[in-house]
Amino acid sequence: MTCLAEHEADVLSAMQIAEATRLELPTVSKLLKSLGHATLVESFRGVNGGYRLAREAADISLAEIVVAMEGPIAVTECSLGVGQCDREVRCSVRGSWQQISTILDDALRAVSLADMRKRSPPRRAVARPTAVRAQ
Repeated sequence: MTCLAEHEADVLSAMQIAEATRLELPTVSKLLKSLGHATLVESFRGVNGGYRLAREAADISLAEIVVAMEGPIAVTECSLGVGQCDREVRCSVRGSWQQISTILDDALRAVSLADMRKRSPPRRAVARPTAVRAQ
């Protein structure tokens, strides 16, 4: 998708995308098929055929891409809805998993394909536990 976003006005063949991304052609073809079914890319037949984004990169969220490739965004099956797990009646953490899935979904919806092409933001420092020395 980022390859297509870099060439938004162009129609690229699957082979051009495979070469630019250094992925195998069958893999690229499979991905493009899924993205096409999700109406994220348009396909054109013929000598000058190929693929391009169906919308501007700024209007395509990462969540849409993930859903097109993997299905609904959920950390656990029970996050998708009621009746997905025979343990849900007794499960004490189902609500927490649903909350985590919602946060993940919201985060992915907040980032566009265009955002992915921008320079990476500075990484936040992660607090690391200090080693305890034996005395």
